Amino acid sequence: MDDVPNQRGSKLTWQPRALVVMCAVCLAVGFLAGYLLRGSASAPAPVLSAVAAPRSSQAMESAGQPPTAQTPKGTPTLDDFRHMADKNAAPLLTKLKSDPKNPQLWNQVGMVYKSAHKFKEAAGYFEKSLQYEPKNLGVRADYASCLYYTGDVDGALAQLNQSLTVDPKHAGTLMNLGIIKWKGKNDVDGAVAAWEALLQYHPDFPQKDMVQQMVTQAKQGAKTAERQKG
Repeated sequence: MDDVPNQRGSKLTWQPRALVVMCAVCLAVGFLAGYLLRGSASAPAPVLSAVAAPRSSQAMESAGQPPTAQTPKGTPTLDDFRHMADKNAAPLLTKLKSDPKNPQLWNQVGMVYKSAHKFKEAAGYFEKSLQYEPKNLGVRADYASCLYYTGDVDGALAQLNQSLTVDPKHAGTLMNLGIIKWKGKNDVDGAVAAWEALLQYHPDFPQKDMVQQMVTQAKQGAKTAERQKG
């Protein structure tokens, strides 16, 4: 399993040992606790975990290094993955020089850097893609998730709210909105409202059980916080 496809069908080449490290990196920054989604309600694709609260850029830089004692000698580091991202992005950037208004190319570069956890760089490319294709809700979801992970919670929410002006029933947007309101703003009421709207519009949502579980957890957490204050 040397090639790992991203959700838009293009491939990044990773060796098996590198995949092990990437899993460790994902765990280190809290990526496996939940999902930010993109796509339609009928086929949502996991993009990023949003259950962990966003960290500062400096913390994100240092969090991805797995313990040396548990890592085989010569195993690629997070910096190695980022250098690989630069290499993979280079031919796309070359194409952009002759086709600078191509939203798909800007989007593909953003996906390369997002896969390497270079969220600030990825956000810039997604933003550029949206200049030429502003109603692409999948790209806007990726843009919002990158903003969230760089610590710009308000910016992420603004992007998701903008998506709702295009499609107020968009499942991925409602899911993400709830997660970021919950973990990014501690807005339990707002999160639950978004998730309940999601389930109302899409009663057969494939991850319905997970949404219901998050609703329960959010409400229980709010009650516990209130009891502790009292």
